[in-house]
Amino acid sequence: MNKELFSFLSIFIALLVGAIYYTNTIQAPFIESLNYLKTTYHKGIELTQNGINKHFFQSSEITRLTNQLQNYENNHLVMQQLASEVNDLFQANKSKLKTNPKIELVRTISYEEFGNFNRLWIEIKDYNSSKIYGLTYKEVVAGIVISKNNHPLALLNKDIKCTYAVHVGSKLAPGIAQGNNDENIVVKYIPAWFEINEGDEVTTSGLDEIFFKGLKVGKVLSTSKSQGFQTAIISPYYKSNNPNYFHMIKRER
Repeated sequence: MNKELFSFLSIFIALLVGAIYYTNTIQAPFIESLNYLKTTYHKGIELTQNGINKHFFQSSEITRLTNQLQNYENNHLVMQQLASEVNDLFQANKSKLKTNPKIELVRTISYEEFGNFNRLWIEIKDYNSSKIYGLTYKEVVAGIVISKNNHPLALLNKDIKCTYAVHVGSKLAPGIAQGNNDENIVVKYIPAWFEINEGDEVTTSGLDEIFFKGLKVGKVLSTSKSQGFQTAIISPYYKSNNPNYFHMIKRER
């Protein structure tokens, strides 16, 4: 191969890689195709595992799942009853408020890129790319879901672009939680007149239309003050290193 042909091929490959990486118009079909293949792979693995479990562990698995389903159904009925009574109370007082949340179980597809464990492509039915959604794992806050190239991308708590409104401590001091690509997260813009102590619990405020009020986020490790505000370092409750499924809040009311 002569030098001219080698140089031409090198430049062509560089331009192609650059176009795929930096151009959304070109990048989007590649992401969609790759995510489709990954989703198909996950479904195949899941079907295979279900088949093995059904064949070898059918009896014990059915018993366990039956008991678990009964507990879920009981809790679901209790929550439905409470939601119904709250809505009736709103109507009796001619309030326009209502309680009608919608939560969906979603599955992860893959990390957005190697080495970044705070961003995950996820599979969502009837996805609305114009909204930001709240993500929970075992009843604690795990992060948010944003749109990237019209595909749902989960930003976990530690990601620097993951932000949502919170309350800190028993006095419900307002603040904004944000990741910092570190083990802990930070809560910014807490008014200076609130007393914040180590060990205070951080919960969602529900004022961002992303989460319900009162979902657990973490506990305060330390605080600092600057320019009329406080910043708190938070140890988050969510620490899973093997995320497969989350619950996503599609509608908080």
